[in-house]
Amino acid sequence: MLIELKHIEKDYGQGEQKVPVLHDINFCMEQGEYIAIMGPSGSGKSTLMNIIGYLDMPTRGAYLFDGEDNSRAGDARMALVRNERIGFVFQSFHLLSQRRAWENVALPLMYGGVPKRERRKRAEEALSLVGLEDRMNFYPYQLSGGQCQRVAISRAIATRPRLLLADEPTGALDSKSGQQIMDIFDELHHSGMSIIMITHERAVAERAKRILYIYDGKLSGGENE
Repeated sequence: MLIELKHIEKDYGQGEQKVPVLHDINFCMEQGEYIAIMGPSGSGKSTLMNIIGYLDMPTRGAYLFDGEDNSRAGDARMALVRNERIGFVFQSFHLLSQRRAWENVALPLMYGGVPKRERRKRAEEALSLVGLEDRMNFYPYQLSGGQCQRVAISRAIATRPRLLLADEPTGALDSKSGQQIMDIFDELHHSGMSIIMITHERAVAERAKRILYIYDGKLSGGENE
């Protein structure tokens, strides 16, 4: 089992100002699964994504990743797990405008202590996987939105993570570019990548093999497709 969430709850604030956001969240994910989590704005899906991605800690409950419980980990441990085991793709590409495509992809490898030559090699391999072998030396302002998102996907997979976590990855793209991005996620899944996709779009969610739904901080499971 790759992921196990057991009775996860999240509150913001304290005392009379306490606001419950997640309520008794439970689900498991096996290695190689492709899961979509659907929910409207304010449903708690971003908070859940932050906990799964070690960007935040639950108030109560246990979160096991590869059998290891880091539910009460400190900032240093959270950062290490994020860098070594999880790749992130966001709606906003978060690319550095003054760095070329391959340099953006190589950044998390640099933070992870990967030697320079190996960083360049892995960045080029990741960009080739998403069809950008001819755009490696382009800057973000020279790329389309869809190409920028492909650079962001390359950056996420260059670290060879155990889990790819995508938050509304097509939200800033036109329909054609969005389709191309979803095709890439399909290919990554078929290669064995574990993927969790956070979305409010039905057509995007239906590309996954299992859909979960979150409303008012409560999660319900869908059937395997």
